Amino acid sequence: MAQAGDWKINLPRRSKSTPVQQLNREGVEAVKKHEIEKAKSLFYRAYLLDPDDPFTLNNLGYISELEGQAERAQTYYSLASRTRSDAVVDRASSPQVEGQLFSTAMTGTQNTSVQVNRANLAATILLSQRRVSEAETLLQQAFLLDQKNPFTLNNLGVTKEMEGDFNGALAYYRAAADVHSAQAVVLAQGGESGGKPVSEVAATAAKRLIERMNTLETPNEQASLLNLRGVYALNRNDLQAASKDFIEAYKLDPNDAFSLNNAGYVAELEGDLESAQIFYERARAAREANAKVGLASRRSAEGAKLVEVADESNQHVSSRIDEISASRRMETGPIVLKRRDGTPVDMTPPAEQHPPTQPTNEPH
Repeated sequence: MAQAGDWKINLPRRSKSTPVQQLNREGVEAVKKHEIEKAKSLFYRAYLLDPDDPFTLNNLGYISELEGQAERAQTYYSLASRTRSDAVVDRASSPQVEGQLFSTAMTGTQNTSVQVNRANLAATILLSQRRVSEAETLLQQAFLLDQKNPFTLNNLGVTKEMEGDFNGALAYYRAAADVHSAQAVVLAQGGESGGKPVSEVAATAAKRLIERMNTLETPNEQASLLNLRGVYALNRNDLQAASKDFIEAYKLDPNDAFSLNNAGYVAELEGDLESAQIFYERARAAREANAKVGLASRRSAEGAKLVEVADESNQHVSSRIDEISASRRMETGPIVLKRRDGTPVDMTPPAEQHPPTQPTNEPH
């Protein structure tokens, strides 16, 4: 019979933390206490000891994000995610991440907030590069994950305002303001909103946008907005919306160089090359023809003078007209009159109509 004390079980001691692990743990604790500079110093010391440690890279990405360095943050996150690790997150500034595999925490497969945060970070970078359509795609994906996230709502407002969709922007700004979030904005366009509560930033943006909308009184200002919206519609491959905006802009200001150039583009899309050529020629001679193009459906056109863009488009249309004319001269057979949409016109004369025989009173 065994008695108490006869059995002895040796429990393994917890392995001692490496210097890199200890520095990262101390850095995380400093972040929780909002001691950002101290945390940054600790993470960089860990980086000098092991520049390939995924935890260190991730932590440096987080610090860069807090400092508003979006591209640097994304670089660190990318480097961290490339490292395969089966390690478990011991301590983190977000309690939801603690206890997860590092690879899971990085991808956010079990944490919606991580996915939303990554999408907003990438979108902020794209917006700074004026790649608005790509940013909107990421933000709409984030919106599907969390429709109440104030950062996503505010960034969608920024996106819509850049696209010239003021009503859509106002709706998103108001939705972000209604969340009443006290979370501070870290990354912001221009940096003037950094550190302020995101809902406060959204409310201020809504007020500013309303004032801007009230100043759009002249036809030229309204046409400029429609031209801007049309270009973004083109970038979304929404040709119908782009054509509608460009035509409305031309109606409001038919002497503006940008309106004329865009009207020519619409005519070109519709296959009316002769009208397109007329619009492009008028755009070259219109006011503001020497103004530089800010946003265009072609990146090569951005920054160029409008007169140069219109001239290039005019030459392209002229070449197409010459090609079509040459092709038609080589055709054989009877000449067929066609409508603008390409359908043939029926040239068969109507059957001859004889007047009805008038009855007479003469005997038969």
